[in-house]
Order: sequence, then structure tokens, then C-alpha cells
Amino acid sequence: MPVPPTAVDIRDLTVIRGDVHALDGLDLTLDAGKVTLVCGGNGSGKSTLLLTLAGALRPESGTITGMPSEVALVPQRPPSADRLPLTVRAAVEMGRWPERGLLRRLRPEDHEAVDWAMSAVGILDLAGRQLSETSGGQCQRVLVAQALSRRTDMLLMDEPTAAADIESTEIIHRVAREKAADGAIVVIASHDPAARDYADEIVTLHAGRRA
Repeated sequence: MPVPPTAVDIRDLTVIRGDVHALDGLDLTLDAGKVTLVCGGNGSGKSTLLLTLAGALRPESGTITGMPSEVALVPQRPPSADRLPLTVRAAVEMGRWPERGLLRRLRPEDHEAVDWAMSAVGILDLAGRQLSETSGGQCQRVLVAQALSRRTDMLLMDEPTAAADIESTEIIHRVAREKAADGAIVVIASHDPAARDYADEIVTLHAGRRA
């Protein structure tokens, strides 16, 4: 069984997107058991950092060591997210696809993970509702539950409270703290000032570097 990571160490990380150094020689350590909040304006490199950690972007140079075998990412919610023809439960079950595959049946442990994740963000009672019938905050919680259902040792959350109401914002931040308390590495990229109250470490980026 894989040993949970104690920290992810990022050294001299450079990521180029188009003609821009979205990350430019970044040094950063992300500790297990802590919520790290990554702040900065638009174009500062917050999303690029999370996408690189999730494996969606390839670094130009630098090293990332200590990464767990699996990472869960809550991406920024696209405008069409709440118009997908899915029930809330079906959307959360998609979090189990990396383990089971698109066409394989979910096992009892998969259903258990989905129930646990939905309960954690308070959407069990919405299981049969169409995603298109949820509010902005509820839809955000669905995306968080989808990532939680993977039960990974690293949780990345990109603007998870965007368009969320106060209740959903508090639930999402509480879940992030609980995940860290269980020993996971939790990284939140956010403009939301409320996220500072839930963070153990705050990192500010500017033009791909630590400010």
C-alpha cells in the first residue's frame, strides 16, 4: 500500500503557456496535514500551479518531488457545468472513473466513497436532482464531492467557492480543513478573502514567482 506523502517539494519550476512564463523558477514546499492557500491576481500563476501538480501541464524545467500516486483536482467551474444532463449523484460518481474506467460497474466501495463525499458537502438529499436544477453553490459542492470521492492524498481546489453562497463557501472550506486533518496535502487557489481563515500557509504569487 502506498505510503502517504509528508510533503511535495517544488524547486525552480518553470511552466510556459504560449509566450508567457506562467511559472518562473518557483520554489515551494507543500506540507501534508496543512491547507496551503495560493493567492495572487489574474495571471499570477495560481491555476497553472494546480494544473501542473495535477499533471495536466508539463513543466519546461525544474523538479517536483514527493508527489502522491494520485491527485484530485477541483477545476474552475466552466459556465456550462450546471447544464450537463446528469443527476447530482451521476456527476459525483464520475470521480470514481479514473479507478474503475468509463464502462465498468462501480463496486460497493465506489458507492461508499460517493456516499461519503456527498455527505461531507451536504448534498446527499440532492442525489436524484438534475445538475441543471442546482444553485451555483450546490454545483460547486458537487464538483468538490466528485474530487473527494477519489480519496487521494492530495486535493487541489481552483477557485472552489467562485459563485458560491455563504453556506456553500463555509462547507467547502470546512471540508478542506478536514481533509488536511486526515493527513492530506490540500492546496486552494482562491481570490476569496474568507479562505485565509482556513489556511495554515498562505503563498502569494506574482508573474509566476512568489511575491
